[in-house]
Amino acid sequence: QVQLVESGGGSVQAGGSLRLSCAASGRTSLIYAMGWYRQAPGKEREFVAHKRWSGDTHYADSVNGRFTISREKVKYTVHLQMDSLKPEDTAVYYCTAFDPAGRNVNWGQGTQVTVSS
Repeated sequence: QVQLVESGGGSVQAGGSLRLSCAASGRTSLIYAMGWYRQAPGKEREFVAHKRWSGDTHYADSVNGRFTISREKVKYTVHLQMDSLKPEDTAVYYCTAFDPAGRNVNWGQGTQVTVSS
């Protein structure tokens, strides 16, 4: 089993920045990719960013150019640097991990990000 713990959420004004972190533990040998999703009130969970250990990185159009996902190779930790935040970025952000077959192995508990106008 893989455990994922997020940190770094909070409240910020529009235009500000926040950095989220996600630390994986347990059977980290299962992990081939990690990423972030978010869920705003009344909406479905949506993809934000994704990074494969091969180096491939993908972003949702809504955050491309403003968010950056990075990885600490030794620690099985990923970060999401969020710049130029907008009120529509307000959501609970969830970390997730995938095995080499692309199967989801677990989700974190979520961390709240609130952006005020």
